[in-house]
Amino acid sequence: MTSSETNGAPLGPTGKPLRTVVIGAGIVGIFSALELQRAGHDVVLVDRGPPGGDQAASYGNGAWLSPASIMPMSVPGLWREVPGYLADPSGPFVIRWRHLPSLLPWLVRFLRAGSNWRKVEICAAHRYRLCRSTVDWHLKWARPAGIDHLIAREGVWFLYRDRSDIEREAREWKMRKEFGVRFSEHDREVLIAREPALAEKYGFGIRVDDGAFIRDTRSYCEGLVAHFCSEGGRVVRSTARGFEIAHGRLTHVVTDDENIACDRAVIAAGAWSAELSRQAGDNVPLVSERGYHVVLPDVTGHPQMSVILAEGKMAVTPTNRGLRIAGQVELASLDAPPDWRRADILLAFGKKMLPGLQGVQSPDRVERWMGHRPSTPDGLPSIGTASACADIVHAFGHGHSGMIQAPATAQIVARLLTTGAVSPEDKAFSPQRFAA
Repeated sequence: MTSSETNGAPLGPTGKPLRTVVIGAGIVGIFSALELQRAGHDVVLVDRGPPGGDQAASYGNGAWLSPASIMPMSVPGLWREVPGYLADPSGPFVIRWRHLPSLLPWLVRFLRAGSNWRKVEICAAHRYRLCRSTVDWHLKWARPAGIDHLIAREGVWFLYRDRSDIEREAREWKMRKEFGVRFSEHDREVLIAREPALAEKYGFGIRVDDGAFIRDTRSYCEGLVAHFCSEGGRVVRSTARGFEIAHGRLTHVVTDDENIACDRAVIAAGAWSAELSRQAGDNVPLVSERGYHVVLPDVTGHPQMSVILAEGKMAVTPTNRGLRIAGQVELASLDAPPDWRRADILLAFGKKMLPGLQGVQSPDRVERWMGHRPSTPDGLPSIGTASACADIVHAFGHGHSGMIQAPATAQIVARLLTTGAVSPEDKAFSPQRFAA
């Protein structure tokens, strides 16, 4: 893909800057819009909901920015746990029985992806490329947007009962160290000094020293989009349905309300990206890895730190809107109704971690949220040029790690749509890998 350039700005066939439509105003779409705008594109951001709205996984996640988020979900031996996931409605990973037939092809790929540690190590290395400098890459855009105060550079924590609890994760922490993730180990004395309200059962913690968390995910997304608009970007509230392509070149993105003339497009619609990618020539296996959260709006002082509880695989984060407890993995269809028992499980874990939460929150004051995390079976996002049209680029499938991997993803997207350059490392994210 080539384009004429004047003063560094890519030009379309009419001599004007390339018009690029980014489909999806979640965090990946937002960063892609910003990077493309900086590269000289005339960018239109399309989404059915407001940027930072509760329709997006970018709103409801654990709010972490961690270079340690390198591990895929599928690891050796996981297949032995699947029957238990089907049977236990209270566990951290749930598969709804009635959706199992449609999920089965994805699950087979998922289990194969983690069938041996060599595969996991290769996947983790690619994930680390997207995660390693996430805080600095976020700050690059948060500062000019005037929202860098929403990034708390205080590290993020993994909590365990004692040192023996990390033995099952020893290989994962060894990999992190080998890749260059900086972390430190702390006993209960340090934990209590940081968080006096912590339950007695937690006696050991690992701090990811270069990690951070976002104090308000909604305001953060809104602030980035406000900056995008102040630089000439446009936001369209509509649902993208497909593409018009003539002689192999993209001419329009089709939405419910208008056909938007454009030269390039980015599919960053999260869990809703599969149909758009099929229209662009690629059958990417994508499922909704549904997650939940609860927010306790009257609890704003504790904990001081953002943590993941190893026993429940859930993130507990102090935000400006209250204490957020996020997690759970529920595999079901996009249109299946929420199972609010998942949110209640999170709340129960939070009360075990912080006994002082018992009885402090009126049930009608607790915010409960469910959202759709777009997940591929091999733990890597789909980033690359579409098969049917080189003017369309994929940028979706980040699972739990969209907030963390968005800046690096956007850099790849901007490079693809501005210069056409593909690095050897980027090929690991190719949409065409699933066709093999």
